[in-house]
Amino acid sequence: MSNFLQVKIKPQEIKKGNSVKALLDTMGNSAFQGKNLALARDIWVRMLNDRTTIFFGLAGAMVPAGMRGIIAYLIKNRYIDCLVSTGANLFHDCHETLGRFHFQGSHEVDDIKLFEKGIDRIYDVFASEQEFRKADNFIKIWARGLDPKVVSGKRSVTTREFLYLLGGKLSKISKVEGILTSAYKANVPIYCPAVGDSSIGIALAAGRAEGSNNIQFDMVKDVLETAEVASKSKSTGVIYVGGGTPKNFIQQTEVTASIISDSVSEGHRYAIQITADAPHWGGLSGCTFKEAQSWGKIARDARSVSLHSDATIALPIIATGVADNFNTKKRRMPKFIIKEDLKMTL
Repeated sequence: MSNFLQVKIKPQEIKKGNSVKALLDTMGNSAFQGKNLALARDIWVRMLNDRTTIFFGLAGAMVPAGMRGIIAYLIKNRYIDCLVSTGANLFHDCHETLGRFHFQGSHEVDDIKLFEKGIDRIYDVFASEQEFRKADNFIKIWARGLDPKVVSGKRSVTTREFLYLLGGKLSKISKVEGILTSAYKANVPIYCPAVGDSSIGIALAAGRAEGSNNIQFDMVKDVLETAEVASKSKSTGVIYVGGGTPKNFIQQTEVTASIISDSVSEGHRYAIQITADAPHWGGLSGCTFKEAQSWGKIARDARSVSLHSDATIALPIIATGVADNFNTKKRRMPKFIIKEDLKMTL
């Protein structure tokens, strides 16, 4: 028999009462994205067993779509070690942590009528514009109470420092757990390289316009810190929900580390991405891990999988499968530590 004809595809069966773990185990014997779903679970578990520093990139409207609790769980239980997110997801997390909601809606609606009623739409999700503006105002007022050197712009901050403080504030006033609060309590760093491209940026811009803050972000220090994390880790792995800025920001950590240390980049040793995009458009969100190997961003022998799926379907299944397969109490934590002089001191 040919070497190509070794592993048999096994017909899937329905078994009442099956766990997600059992379902993924059987899907691993299938094909297409079903097999990739199980493979993503397996690679994630292997990362956890290998003392790998796990970077997690979060793009797309995941918090409005109900994924906030899952991300918070991953942070709280240290299934991930560093989060890089769009500003929008973090703003929506703040909005919900303040006790407000997103609502089920419909994409088949008259958007002019929604505008007249003060309702914002994200496909089939609705939200109150008035409530969003209250969250904007909360961030604006909170920011002007930070250290005077920061508020005046005399001392710049990384996005990690800023978001750590915001998570600390929310932890004191909120009765529900979110992404920012979980990261604050678990000391998991969050970076937001495009923080201005969100309502967090709008809130700070409003404050600057009225003269209440002149906060300056040191984005280059963000780059240096994440490169340092990558270079000091035994190995690194990446998990991407969508693409965009978070994906590239994490991808470039290996390249940056090789440039500032004048060494050859090994690349991330493990890689998972959940994407609905395709590589032939030339965009980063759909580009393959093979393409990333040409840049030295992904290791030559990396274990990787690209799962083409809606993340609101794939992420809950994979994350539940990981939780069913790995006891975080047994995890030997990666040894990366952001240097003391880089920790939040405000």
